[in-house]
Amino acid sequence: MSVQHPTTAWEANQDGTSRQEVYAMQWSVASLSDFIVAGAKRGGPIALRRNESVTVQYAQHTTSKPQVQVFSSSGALLITIPWELGKIVKMGWSYDEQLVILNEDGVYRVYDLQGEYSQNSLGQEAQDSGVVDAVIHDFGMVALTGNLGFMEVKGWEGSRPVSLASTALSQPPLCWDIVPPDQSLNCHVEVLLPYENTILSVDSLESIDQQIPRGPFQHIVISPSGKAIALLTGSGTLWVVSSNFQESYTEYDTTTEGMQGPPQQLMTVVMVGPFGTIHYTSPTHLISEIDGVRIISSDRCDFLQKVPRPSEMVFKPESTSAAAILFDALELFEKKSPRSDEIIRSIRPELAGAVDTCIAAAGHEFEPYWQKRLLNAALYGRAFLDLYNPTDLVEMGQALKVLNAVRYFEIGIPITYTQYALISTYIQASPHHLINRLTTRNLHLLALRISMYIKLKPDVVLRHWASAKISQSRAEIDEETKRAKNDDEEVCRLIVAKFEALGPEASQGVSYSEIAKKAWSAGRSRLATMLLDHEPRAGDQVPLLLTMNEGQLALTKAVDSGDTDLVYYVLLHLKPRLNLGDFFRLIEEGGPKLKLAADLLQVCARQQNRELLRILGLAAKIENIKIAAKFFSEDKQRTFEAKTIRACIVAGLHKKVERLRNDFKVPDKRFVRVWWYTKLHALVDVKDFDGLDAFAKSKRSPIGYEPFVEYLVSQGYPKQAASFVPKCDSKLRVDLYVKCNEWKMAAQECKERGEKAKLQELKHLSPNNVVARELDGVLLTMG
Repeated sequence: MSVQHPTTAWEANQDGTSRQEVYAMQWSVASLSDFIVAGAKRGGPIALRRNESVTVQYAQHTTSKPQVQVFSSSGALLITIPWELGKIVKMGWSYDEQLVILNEDGVYRVYDLQGEYSQNSLGQEAQDSGVVDAVIHDFGMVALTGNLGFMEVKGWEGSRPVSLASTALSQPPLCWDIVPPDQSLNCHVEVLLPYENTILSVDSLESIDQQIPRGPFQHIVISPSGKAIALLTGSGTLWVVSSNFQESYTEYDTTTEGMQGPPQQLMTVVMVGPFGTIHYTSPTHLISEIDGVRIISSDRCDFLQKVPRPSEMVFKPESTSAAAILFDALELFEKKSPRSDEIIRSIRPELAGAVDTCIAAAGHEFEPYWQKRLLNAALYGRAFLDLYNPTDLVEMGQALKVLNAVRYFEIGIPITYTQYALISTYIQASPHHLINRLTTRNLHLLALRISMYIKLKPDVVLRHWASAKISQSRAEIDEETKRAKNDDEEVCRLIVAKFEALGPEASQGVSYSEIAKKAWSAGRSRLATMLLDHEPRAGDQVPLLLTMNEGQLALTKAVDSGDTDLVYYVLLHLKPRLNLGDFFRLIEEGGPKLKLAADLLQVCARQQNRELLRILGLAAKIENIKIAAKFFSEDKQRTFEAKTIRACIVAGLHKKVERLRNDFKVPDKRFVRVWWYTKLHALVDVKDFDGLDAFAKSKRSPIGYEPFVEYLVSQGYPKQAASFVPKCDSKLRVDLYVKCNEWKMAAQECKERGEKAKLQELKHLSPNNVVARELDGVLLTMG
């Protein structure tokens, strides 16, 4: 298949515009006019939602529920997002490719490409007056409310909205746009909106009349660089002016194109730059880039830009630049023509610049064939230079190999070299950022290969891969508890094997504690503990173990590390959180392994807490008494009878249990609690849940029903435990439901009791985003 010359994509106009077809779209979208579209910059994804004002065939686009579909730039479906929060006012993309969706009540969600989201609100004012419009940019959002006030959100972490200065608006403006903080001279958002015959500039402090008497204006658009502004006047004149309104670049009469009314993007689009015009017809969506514009239609994705100067110098017909001559010299050399050497010598004074130009031109080409030709020309010219630093040549070759990989249609990220290498105050579209974009799409293998190719530490990729592995695996803890344990072991084995296969140098910087934290937040405490066993740094193991309420294990790890400060840290963490009995029991049950902890506790008590020292001594005496009492406990505690009765329950001999109780003359007043505990434990151990339910209903439990819940949970039966929670003290039910991992039931209990603060506390403790969303839903119903 022949490769077309770069100039075939150039448009015949005074400025030399290049229109490059990047992809044939993979989707089955008949017409973009049926959708509201939001495209991300830097070759990012495209979000589509049905345009409710357009009537379409049911079979084509409609579904039973509203949804937003996200595609790559090549039209491959990435994710479908169901939407249930009412009318959408605006969609847009953050810098790290998170989709922001804002509704008319001022509630907005920030979605990643896995469908996980965080939800925030613009506040009561926006909810009361409604949201009319918004502009979403890389690092935040500005919304126009129903009372004609502007509100700014800085960042996507849920910060409190800030009101901008008030304006003289009496009705919503026809159009408005913003200068984002990375383009503004004062590094703050600035709103530009037409007002009567002029333009107002609004920020957080003031509203300034720019005194532009050429209005009224129907459209206003700010260039991606923030250096130019395009204004469409009421008479149909498109005026491109500098951002300070001091320099006029061009004016264009759109009525000459035979348009009826103002231009609309989904009809006939006339693209106008500061130095000329180009026509583009068909239903399209335009995505502004720093070095051009991405044009999305139902069947193709194009990239339109002004022909880069290096490309023009090399490929323009009859070009006499040194770079063009060098490129021709390479062809002669490959044909073994002696004229090649003569040509090179003729441009010897300009040869270094010609080499640089060929390297730069290679960066602007999408076709690998011409990239290689240009780099070979630069390499050929370099051979005739005594002193030339090859760094730029090598780095361009590496960069193009990376860009070609992510531009492949199955990946669908048509990022240009200019966008890839762009660095500014707010934006660093560097290799690190590209790696993050790949991992968020779960393209871990490609991200790992690129990281290793350009010699970046792959720890970021490995951590994200491990977290994704945990999220994608599911542990079913019910009757198949053994299967669930195997799942944890398999996931742990895969993660550890992957890290070890890459070797210590590649996996350096990967923290098992961070991955274990992800497992813990996903409700996989056993997997978290298994991963922590592979963490070599005790200082990283211990804090998470304490968070997981694994106090004894945390103390054991601290003691094993030999770090006395870490041991003290664990002791000081546990003491105020446990009653003294449990605190001392935890140390005692550790036996010789925790002797260092016991010794350190005594040292600390001698120096700072004499009362604690007295209790420690008393605890030692009590332990000796317990040992002595063990020999006399048989009769008083009736251990023999309890063991015999338990054996009968386990064997299913329930009638014999009653006979034995009568034969042993077990008195209710003294033995009834032992009897209930014994039968409870025995029934759970043999999984006789029907028998347990009948036992609980036989008479009112003298030990309460909390022990039923606690023991069932401890044995791995949270679903069965949850059925006993309603029988427990109402004040304990929320926490007991949480122990059963029934967060939604806990939320409903909070709602019934009107405990909104407790529900908010549960939200902060929620193990994953799915649970957090469910709790959010209950919170919204509480008002």
